[in-house]
Amino acid sequence: MSWCREKVLSRLREVGVVPIVRVSNPDDAFKAVGAVVAGGVPVVEITMGVPNALRVMEQVVEQFGESVLLGAGTVLDPETCRAALLSGAEFIVTPSLDVKVIETSRRYSKACIPGALTPTEIVTAWQAGADMVKVFPCGPVGGPNYLRSLRGPLPQIDFVPTGGVDLGSTADYIRAGAAAVAVGGELVSRKALQEGKTEVITANARQFLEAVRSARAELKK
Repeated sequence: MSWCREKVLSRLREVGVVPIVRVSNPDDAFKAVGAVVAGGVPVVEITMGVPNALRVMEQVVEQFGESVLLGAGTVLDPETCRAALLSGAEFIVTPSLDVKVIETSRRYSKACIPGALTPTEIVTAWQAGADMVKVFPCGPVGGPNYLRSLRGPLPQIDFVPTGGVDLGSTADYIRAGAAAVAVGGELVSRKALQEGKTEVITANARQFLEAVRSARAELKK
């Protein structure tokens, strides 16, 4: 079974949180996915830096099916993009702008969220067919204020701020116009996994989800 591209984008916007799984062994990666799902977040990005990442993706698809929207992160070239898509990834995330990766994703009718930072990079990504743009690293260059500045001239682009996003800044990013936030270690804690405390990750997922929901509710008032 497979998601259509529009359904993927709709789910990403609806949930508003993309947990990034960047861990040092496959077992921890799989446990992290389960913990995130238990916390009510049905979206996960597994980075290609995870050992045997492609096999982990296949296992996630086998175990969770369409109950989890699976993405592949840190995709650096078209070959890796294709391999991730064939392993079950429904969206592709890159740390930098590579137009060929966007083109490969489009060829397979899958969503692509390339990394970009400057207005020039962001517009180039958008014109190349990006579905959303990962603003990375967003935190160090101004965080929510920087995102708000980008949204002014570029309201048509869905931004996913990444890098330096934590629970305290999540609501500010949503208020600044983020379509979603992507969160790594602040949500998927390596320490919690090492100690076998997956409930910590589950609690983190709930908190980030609530931060997004609360901020969106404020915007509607």
